Amino acid sequence: MSGESIQARPGWVLLGGCILAFLAAAVNADFMLRVGVSVSHLTGDLSRITVEALKAGGRWSHEAAILCLSLGGFVGGAATAGFFIHHPNLQLSRPYGRSVMFVGVLLMACHPLLKVSVLWPCFLAAWACGMQNALATRYRGIVLRTTHITGLLTDFGQLIGMRLRGHPIESWKITTPLLLSSAFALGAAAGAALHLSTSIPVTFACGSTYLIGGLLWSFLKRRLVPDNSNIERV
Repeated sequence: MSGESIQARPGWVLLGGCILAFLAAAVNADFMLRVGVSVSHLTGDLSRITVEALKAGGRWSHEAAILCLSLGGFVGGAATAGFFIHHPNLQLSRPYGRSVMFVGVLLMACHPLLKVSVLWPCFLAAWACGMQNALATRYRGIVLRTTHITGLLTDFGQLIGMRLRGHPIESWKITTPLLLSSAFALGAAAGAALHLSTSIPVTFACGSTYLIGGLLWSFLKRRLVPDNSNIERV
């Protein structure tokens, strides 16, 4: 089986995207309940930086520092993905396995650090989310986002409107953002439920899942890609 053949399976791509959205939402819910900061998207954080600055009378506050670190971490994570993946389109020949494993390591590192401070865990978690969100930004003409749903819901609403208007919109283009948004919502619910009802370290558990998933993908890719292929292995 060639790299191109494993690339041309949209069902597997959508499943992978839903899993990533689920995990990112669970991590974000854990941080929102634990710290009061979102690490998976920047819109609210950027607004809150200005709000916190005004509340503090223009002085630098601890809350503003956390939000700025989260913002910087997210952008840094996206830059990391751009450096190592160096292509916006989803191409499974690229080193997604190592990238997902690195995301897992960052999230697992947040667990011991949260016992000391919230600054660096927010930075690392936001870095992980930014890196995940930038791993692949386009697939079959659809913008992929797995750490927030604003763009997904925009696409969903726009496509529904175009379909109602009579434009020939393929069904999968509508179901893709819907399923990714649903996965994100379920992940947030699961993360919140685990945080509130159990002693399970949600972020550490999600990080472990990323690490295992990256290792599995690397193993499967080595089996699926022939030895004479010049495709990157992980």
